[in-house]
Amino acid sequence: MIKKKNRVKIIITGALGQDGVIISKLLNKKFIIYGFIKNKKYKNKLKNVIYKRINLLNKFELNKLIFKIKPSAIIHFASNNPSFADKIYKNKFYDYNYNISKNLIDSIILLNKKIKFIFANSSQIFGAKSGIVNEKSKFIRNNYYSKFRIDIYKYLIRQKKKYNLKFSNIILFNHDSIYRNKKFLIPRLVLAVLNNNKKFIMKIYNENIMADFSHAEDINKGIILLLKKKISLDNIILSSNKLTKINDIILYLLKKNNNKMNLIKKNFKKKFFILGDNKLAKNILNWKIKKNIYDAVDEIYNSLKS
Repeated sequence: MIKKKNRVKIIITGALGQDGVIISKLLNKKFIIYGFIKNKKYKNKLKNVIYKRINLLNKFELNKLIFKIKPSAIIHFASNNPSFADKIYKNKFYDYNYNISKNLIDSIILLNKKIKFIFANSSQIFGAKSGIVNEKSKFIRNNYYSKFRIDIYKYLIRQKKKYNLKFSNIILFNHDSIYRNKKFLIPRLVLAVLNNNKKFIMKIYNENIMADFSHAEDINKGIILLLKKKISLDNIILSSNKLTKINDIILYLLKKNNNKMNLIKKNFKKKFFILGDNKLAKNILNWKIKKNIYDAVDEIYNSLKS
C-alpha cells in the first residue's frame, strides 16, 4: 500500500455529482482526493475523500485553498445545469459557470503552471445536428449552456498556448449510473415505470429521443487514463459511438417490470442526433468500453426499486 504522505493530491470539483463520486471511488486508493463542494447539505459523502466547502466565485478563498493543498491535478466537473439550477443562479448560470471555470484556470496560472487541469466538457457544444462528430468538428453556440462551454474552452486554449499549460478539454457524451441525479432522464424513466406513470412515459416516448449513451464508469475510467498520461489534449471525446433509442429503453423497462402498458405507435418525425467518434481515446489512451447503457439502466432500476 502506498503511504499517504507519498500519494499524489488531486482536486475534484463537483465532487458529489455523479462523475465526482465515481472518479473519487476509482482514485482514492492511490491518490489523496480533495472534493470541492458548494454546501454541507450533500449526502453520501465517501470515506477517505477530504471534502472542502468552497465558493468557487471567491478568488481569494480558492487561491488560498489550492496553495495549501498543492495538488498535482484538478478535475473540473462542477457546473450548474440550466434545467435545474439553484434558484439564485437560475437566470445567471452562464456567468456562474464561466467564472468558476475561469477562476480555476487563473489560479493554476498564478500558483503553479505544472498542475494538470482536466475540464469536463459536454457534447452539447456540437449543437443539434445528425451524424458523427470528432475532435475537429465545429462547435455551435445554440443556447447559453453550450455558449458557456465553448467560451471557457476558448479561454482555456488561449491560456494553454500562452503559458504552456497542461490543460485538457475532455468532451463527454451522455452517461449514466446509480449516482445520476434523479432529475435526469433515465432515472426519471425508471421511476415512471416503477410508479406506472403513463403520462410521463408517453410524453417521452412521443419525443422519440435518440442519442449516444454510455455507462458512467467507463467514461470516468477514460478520464483517469488521461490523468495518468504525461500528455495534455486540446480535445478528446469519450463516448460509446453507438445510437441508443430511448424508446427501446422504455420498452425494456416495461418488460423488466412486467408492465403491460400499451404504447401508441406513431410515425415519428426524423430526429436529430449525434454520435461521438471515440477513436482518438481508444488509440491514445488505450481506452476500452466494458459496459453499456443497459448495464446502467439495470443498476438504476435495482437501486430505485429496493
